[in-house]
Amino acid sequence: MPVVTLPEMTAALRETLGRKGLTEDQVTTLADYVMSFFGFGTEVVDNLLKVEDRDVFYMLEEQGILTTKQEEVRLKKGRLWRIHYWVLRVDYIKELANGKAVKKRDEFVAVYEEMPEEAWARPRMP
Repeated sequence: MPVVTLPEMTAALRETLGRKGLTEDQVTTLADYVMSFFGFGTEVVDNLLKVEDRDVFYMLEEQGILTTKQEEVRLKKGRLWRIHYWVLRVDYIKELANGKAVKKRDEFVAVYEEMPEEAWARPRMP
């Protein structure tokens, strides 16, 4: 199983949130913070998180760094128990760290940037 290293996470955050205004110190701090949950793994159980931690994870999900999954386990009494996980998107993080993912995204953004302004206008409803 591939592992995300701290330098890779830092580089991936620099390519995503750093481009949106986070300083280098903030990126480094955030990378250390995120990796403190995952260590050498790729999943974290959601109920280990505090509300503030979960807010950060939702932000990272929006950037494509994390995703979620759930597992259903049947208890002895027949009740269904759902376990929610946060999962590192290892391949995408490694692409970001190597500068490949941003180039792909920029190609898609270029399509929208080339569209004329009228294409974005919606007719008014009567």
